Amino acid sequence: MADQLSYRRENNRLVIGVAGRIGSGKSVVAHYLERECGFQYFRYSLVLADWFETEPDAKARLQEVGWEVMSGCGQRELNQKLIERIDRDRDAAVDGLRHPIDFESLKKEFNSRFFLIYIDTSPEIRFERLGLRYATFKDFLAADSHPVESNIDSLRPFASAVLSGAVGHEELTTRVRDLVRVFQSGEPT
Repeated sequence: MADQLSYRRENNRLVIGVAGRIGSGKSVVAHYLERECGFQYFRYSLVLADWFETEPDAKARLQEVGWEVMSGCGQRELNQKLIERIDRDRDAAVDGLRHPIDFESLKKEFNSRFFLIYIDTSPEIRFERLGLRYATFKDFLAADSHPVESNIDSLRPFASAVLSGAVGHEELTTRVRDLVRVFQSGEPT
């Protein structure tokens, strides 16, 4: 009986990945899933920070470390470290997929219970949202074009849903809530 229960839980639970460029609204979506839907929250940059003992808010350093991992064939290992943290009995939100290997690893692990949401937002809106993190638009574009960010757009075709990040938080989270219901139902998106 216990085996049937754990199989049923794992079979019914959701793992939702969130991808998009810097400042697109990924964390808004993932934190909404955590706060309002009870999902576990995971972020690739936090796994990297733990792995390389780096401050989680050191964006430039995390981009460097992320690029070392990505260009050095460590992306699968990074995914394995993230997957090991996911509680098999709870829904999970994974913030910050940056590479097709991230999608492939999560899809392989969680099969039909893994869904990807891609947030699409213009560079101007993203820069405005990030406030004082970047002194100029040119600084923002330099960070946005760092090699570790170069594969993000290739995730869009894998997405179960592409959402506009140009809308307000309320509209974005309403759309996410509706998607969660669709994903839970097993209906095609």
